Amino acid sequence: MRKRVSIKALQAFEAAARLQSFATAAQDLGLTPSAISHQVKLLEEQLGFPLFHRVHRSVTLTDAGRAYAAEIIAAFARIDTATRNATTAGAGTTILTVRSMPSFATQWLMPRLNRVKELHPAIDIRLQASVSPIDLTTGAVDIDIRYKPGPPPSGCVMAQFPEDTIVPMCAPELANGLNPIRRPQDLSRHILIHSEINIVGWRDWARRHRGVQLDMERGLRFDRSFMAINAAVNGMGVCLDSLLLARRELESGRLVIPFPPRPLKAQGHGFVTLKSSFDLPKVRLFRDWLFDELDSCRQWEERCLASLQGAAAPR
Repeated sequence: MRKRVSIKALQAFEAAARLQSFATAAQDLGLTPSAISHQVKLLEEQLGFPLFHRVHRSVTLTDAGRAYAAEIIAAFARIDTATRNATTAGAGTTILTVRSMPSFATQWLMPRLNRVKELHPAIDIRLQASVSPIDLTTGAVDIDIRYKPGPPPSGCVMAQFPEDTIVPMCAPELANGLNPIRRPQDLSRHILIHSEINIVGWRDWARRHRGVQLDMERGLRFDRSFMAINAAVNGMGVCLDSLLLARRELESGRLVIPFPPRPLKAQGHGFVTLKSSFDLPKVRLFRDWLFDELDSCRQWEERCLASLQGAAAPR
């Protein structure tokens, strides 16, 4: 016989487990802390095992409670998503939730979201920027744009982005300053900006330029590309990063590529979604738009690099 539990008790437990506090859960649900405690106690009696350790006025999940909470929190997230989708469908709109790495979201995706809206006005995009892993099976997110994605998780499919093109970049006043940068060897007199989580870095660049002496132990270090790019814009040094992410800064003149580069290539981001969602209209429309934009960026990168090579050619 199937064991039934109270929905109110589950709701109280989900809030308490998610927020790690009976008092905060009470505020979230508009109840009193004693009501939350009562409902959790009822659920423990129905299940037959404790969900929380109660020490003085604090509570922590038991091992069994933590495992149960993971499932219950995910289930409530799916209910919330289904409710939002049903509500917006009734209003003639569809919400597409996209989770992205912060640098791609900040540098590339956000400035282009108006283009998606112009092409597909019935789709409202909810953008989440996070480095934390996301479980797409919870239903809280439709699309996950990952960096160094690896094989797709079970039940998911991935479309790989075009390769990133990685080059040195700096502010124009640095490239043309007291120690101008005209060739790779000139970098030895400048501060290097390191993007520490990038697939390729200055050590990889140095292996391709063996006659250039760089002090790898010094410089500025960031764990996000958007911070490294911003530091370069502000004249703090020379960054080694993606043309895809720095396009706005290059087109506006806030960054320059100081000499014709020998670009590094890296397989960076991937588009991940559930197999069951891959052909949903909202996912398909966004995917088609995204890869059209990426192809346009790839063509721009080729023109950009060709113009640098042309400018450096002897006349």
